[in-house]
Amino acid sequence: MTSLRGGDVKRRVILDKIDRVKQGDPLRVLDLFSGCGGISLGFERAGFHVAGALDNDEAASKTHAANFHRNSEFHAAHARPKDITKTSPRNLLGSLGVAGSPPNSIDILVGGPPCQTYARIGRSKLRDLEKDSHAYLKDPRGSLYLSYLDYVKKLKPLAILIENVPDVLNYGGRNLSEEICESLNACGYTAAYSLMNAVHYGVPEMRERMFLIAYAKELALDKITFPSPTHYFELPHGYSTARRFALNGSADKEKRFFVSVPKPRQQLKRAVTAHMALSGLPRITAHLEYANQGKRSHRLIRYPQRRRQSEYESLMRNWPRFESKKGITDHWVRDLPRDYGIFEAMEPGDQYPEAKALARRMFLQAVEEAKLAGYRVSEHSQIYHTLSCHILPPYDAGKFPNKWRKMESDQPARTLMAHLGKDSYSHIHYDSSQARTISVREAARLQSFPDGFQFSGAMNAAFKQIGNAVPPLVSYALAKRMKRAIRQSCKNL
Repeated sequence: MTSLRGGDVKRRVILDKIDRVKQGDPLRVLDLFSGCGGISLGFERAGFHVAGALDNDEAASKTHAANFHRNSEFHAAHARPKDITKTSPRNLLGSLGVAGSPPNSIDILVGGPPCQTYARIGRSKLRDLEKDSHAYLKDPRGSLYLSYLDYVKKLKPLAILIENVPDVLNYGGRNLSEEICESLNACGYTAAYSLMNAVHYGVPEMRERMFLIAYAKELALDKITFPSPTHYFELPHGYSTARRFALNGSADKEKRFFVSVPKPRQQLKRAVTAHMALSGLPRITAHLEYANQGKRSHRLIRYPQRRRQSEYESLMRNWPRFESKKGITDHWVRDLPRDYGIFEAMEPGDQYPEAKALARRMFLQAVEEAKLAGYRVSEHSQIYHTLSCHILPPYDAGKFPNKWRKMESDQPARTLMAHLGKDSYSHIHYDSSQARTISVREAARLQSFPDGFQFSGAMNAAFKQIGNAVPPLVSYALAKRMKRAIRQSCKNL
């Protein structure tokens, strides 16, 4: 029998998947560059089946497996880190025990190739390392989206979701979002991308990201739409400027595949604030034992009793399959005794220059007190040096203006970054009586991970996973929109 051509094979596979959808079978998702599972969590809540995931980070892979495949006989394989450039779809799905043979075993492909090489902060670091203004173009992570596209060609999914930073619109003079859409179009998909901010979808965090959606042309979905905002918040100047830069500085001025998301209306719900997100969690002060310098704490800490829950807190405590009735784990923070006084004295919104000025005043006061106590204090004395080490943070305020920031209780948090894994000074708790940086569980709350979701690895690894993740509530909004479009299309065919 004559073999089918590539386009005919793809069409046959897609039509078989459409028939399965018509019969009511769940849509099966494969999450590439999955991290700990932010996208997976949103898609699962929307009714998709998370068949498997792939990531090369060991702690993130263990977290994903523990939360989505804990009881699977293939749990060990799910928990093992994997390199997409060395792992074929067939070998991956076979090792995970996914039913059916590729490409029939996966319906939806989701994921976000690593964004560090696209983000401007990542580019500057590479320039420093290589003294080359175009060094970031040499970063092998910049071409990992090609491996993602190879999975598309081999698995022939009904639909695709890709996430990345807005700077992907101008990567070394190229608009990779446009290029990916063109490549998907050539493979038989209708594609479009947009910019969405998590704060407009009920997440207590300002986080701007690019999302790309594609559907197999057999679904006849010629117009791609993105979920409309559900919450209103006027973004600070820096965020709106960054958005304009991504759009207006885009290499491809036409942006043929770009779709605008409706602007949030003032009649919508108010944005979820940091206070709404965190106030229901147990208090942590510096002397408590779970301020423990990064050691893991599986201890259950009970919720405060007899208090009214915010709508957001109730959502985090009652997320399906991740319900948390009694209390939380992962509520541990870094031990930073040098800085507790500075944290307490900072005003909401203060950043590192204000913190350094406060520390300087505290230091000078300590010097004067030492003199009054009879010590001889000069710039070359041991006591001067000791006081400086115990009070003054060492960084240059001119070079690191954004290194510290105290959150405002009545606003959403600023973007949580993977850098939380190295330090968490970018998110100092708004409550001066606690005088500390946020805990792992608080970071998870701000990123919209439910309280029952557990993280693997040490504190640094947990913070990094959270900072790298797609907020599950944003993923949930996208998953609902995609599911509705696919189901409706299949029904009409």
